[in-house]
Amino acid sequence: MPAPDLSTSPYDAVVVGGGPAGLQAALTLGRMHRRVVLLDSGEYRNASAEHMHNFVTHDGTPPAEFRAAARAELAAYATVTVRETGATAVVPDGDGFRVELGGEPLATRTVVLATGMRDTLPAIPGLEPLFGTVAAVCPYCHGHELSGKRVAVLGSGPHVARVVFLLERIASHLTVLADGGEFDPGARAQLDDAGVAVRPEAVKELRPSAGGATVSFTDGPDEEVGGVFVSAEFAQRAPFAEQLGLDLLPSGAVEIDAMGRTSVPGVFAAGDMAHTSAMPMPLASVLMAASSGLLAAVSLDAELLSRDHPAPTPA
Repeated sequence: MPAPDLSTSPYDAVVVGGGPAGLQAALTLGRMHRRVVLLDSGEYRNASAEHMHNFVTHDGTPPAEFRAAARAELAAYATVTVRETGATAVVPDGDGFRVELGGEPLATRTVVLATGMRDTLPAIPGLEPLFGTVAAVCPYCHGHELSGKRVAVLGSGPHVARVVFLLERIASHLTVLADGGEFDPGARAQLDDAGVAVRPEAVKELRPSAGGATVSFTDGPDEEVGGVFVSAEFAQRAPFAEQLGLDLLPSGAVEIDAMGRTSVPGVFAAGDMAHTSAMPMPLASVLMAASSGLLAAVSLDAELLSRDHPAPTPA
């Protein structure tokens, strides 16, 4: 079988996004000798986190260290190219796609989107600088590090009681910062029955302290805590889902099937930008992101195999 002319033939895949999902997708495709380009814009959802957790063999690893190790592994695969740039557009083009890099087009047969989500935190002064260290979203990722400390949960929505009860075996003391919001009566009753302290006042600001953070209110004494759990709003970091007309779920994530396929043939999605309809929202987990990148890459490889070697038509 003659080798294709690589100077003119399209890439087998362009992977857009250099986080754990994109890195794993590129690795899997490289191991199958697929010609792939990984585009890394240098923007990562967990950039503010000092360490990542709940990932076997990588518990406590700094995210930048994880990415550097993954890049070193990709360098061993001759068919994988890593570009230090983001894409500006992804559009259908004939039987494949055209990925624009600020005027430079890349022709590709398929695309893996792994661009992640962008968090918007509550507009409380001092919260953003603490996010990723003292302030966090996920008890599974950052709860254990607050063992034996006083922990606050910010908000008054239906999620608050659940987060509190996830942390009740970890924290020495739990306080809910309602920030002037109104609780559902049932949720407030749950908290009261469990003896959880609730501060109803609006939060004025958060300041770093020796033990974590000092919470100031518009009225009443300050509260010293070791950590704060917040609920962040999230949205697609990149415009490609909209450009391609991909189906979205109520969470704002791209809808994929169990194999990482989107509603547009040839486009796959991985990481926390996408999930199946069976899940209420994406899981912000490095391990889950990497595993979804592997699954999308295997599915992509199978699709290209079917295109190149169609099953014989039954006689």
